[in-house]
Amino acid sequence: MHLLLFIILSTIVGYLLLLLGPLIGGIIAFGIIVGCLLRGLYLLGDIKQRISQTSPKPNKVETAYNNYLKEKRKTT
Repeated sequence: MHLLLFIILSTIVGYLLLLLGPLIGGIIAFGIIVGCLLRGLYLLGDIKQRISQTSPKPNKVETAYNNYLKEKRKTT
């Protein structure tokens, strides 16, 4: 249902931009597209930050085991 609503609203906005003329309509369309892309990038950064905060941090045993494996790989 939301997809259909967005398609209809996008069609109306596109028609209104077409009526404004190529220069003004193009500038407004460019602003809308760039604004949506920048908002998406901001949200992706926010999601990345939230996921990195909730990921478990390695404890001392895991750190020591990983260091042991690295040293073992270097010697072989």
